[in-house]
Amino acid sequence: MSGSSVSSETAACPLCGGGDLMVFLERANVPVHQNVQYRDANGARSAPRGDLKLAACRSCGFVTNVAFRQELIEYGEGYENDQTSSPTFEAHTEARIASLVASDIRGRFVVDVGCGQGQFLRRLCTAGECSGAGFDPAYTGSTVVDHGRVSFVREFFGGSPYERAPDIVVCRHVIEHVPQPIAFLEGVRAGLTPGHPTRLAFETPTVDWILEGTVVQDFFYEHCSYFTPESLTFAFHRAGFSNTHTSRVFDGQYIWATAEYGGPGPSPAIRPAAGRVVAAATAYGERWTRRSAALVHAVEQFGRSGPVAIWGAGAKGVTFLNLIDPECRRIACTVDVNKRKQGRFIAGTGHEIVAPEGILGREIRTVIAMNPNYAEEIRRTVAHLGSRADVIVEGEL
Repeated sequence: MSGSSVSSETAACPLCGGGDLMVFLERANVPVHQNVQYRDANGARSAPRGDLKLAACRSCGFVTNVAFRQELIEYGEGYENDQTSSPTFEAHTEARIASLVASDIRGRFVVDVGCGQGQFLRRLCTAGECSGAGFDPAYTGSTVVDHGRVSFVREFFGGSPYERAPDIVVCRHVIEHVPQPIAFLEGVRAGLTPGHPTRLAFETPTVDWILEGTVVQDFFYEHCSYFTPESLTFAFHRAGFSNTHTSRVFDGQYIWATAEYGGPGPSPAIRPAAGRVVAAATAYGERWTRRSAALVHAVEQFGRSGPVAIWGAGAKGVTFLNLIDPECRRIACTVDVNKRKQGRFIAGTGHEIVAPEGILGREIRTVIAMNPNYAEEIRRTVAHLGSRADVIVEGEL
């Protein structure tokens, strides 16, 4: 379905409260967790599922999954989305750390909301000579590390002021998982100390990049909220923050947004124009089925020359496999450099996840890179292994 409206009786925009939502993409029965891997193929094929029903708000341009059910999601110890094994992502991480250090954080207290396993926070505190606390119910390590410089709380942050006033709040790749982003931001604000100036730094995917490139593997269940720089600015200001600045990073795939709390007052929440996003969403809805069919055809063509693998067992790879090879017949395996994923299986399809060396024993002839940003890194690895496999970027198929 493309271009239909959602009844105002059943759905309202979580960002602006408007009732004029246009559905542009529906996918039924998709895995609800893209970042949970399974011990065997049968367990992977029995993964919990939900429906994707994406709608663009005609009033503010926010994109949301109106079929999202929070009760299906569980970010527990089995959740694994660490990307630090990739030199490409490491370079991006270092750039974000450098930008924060340059903003004068020495001696400050940093809170990381949704910190994962804490790698970013620990590195930031070391580079910036500061201290910090990370909040994440999926955190599994020691609660105090680095000689007491960094601590971790296995809970969500917010609701009431934290015991120590944060100077800086970092939140990377969390808000897109939240169905009610204004309430989430207000909860973060409630965790701050009134009168104490606090800076915020958020990172989240930008929906523009997905829509404009008809990237079929970047819409998935875990992400229920999709922003443009304008709608993210609107969200910050609606939640009581001020002085928001946004930029595009990671070759345009992510938004990096900074804001302030405790200054002269919140900035006015000016609703962004929605026409451009609605037009792009409409066009995406008209193109994505043809794009999916073209990908199936391309994978089958490559398969005639030998086994095909995809590179990347993250959300993009899981979504791609469930769309293009749900019966696990066209693609031999999934490659990932994260050792904690290797030897496990993809939710929904049951494809095995292997180390890069696994392409040799399987005589992989074609490797499809899920993200163009990693293409050169993958090509270098394949060449180093002595593999004959061709590396093709998904967007080139």
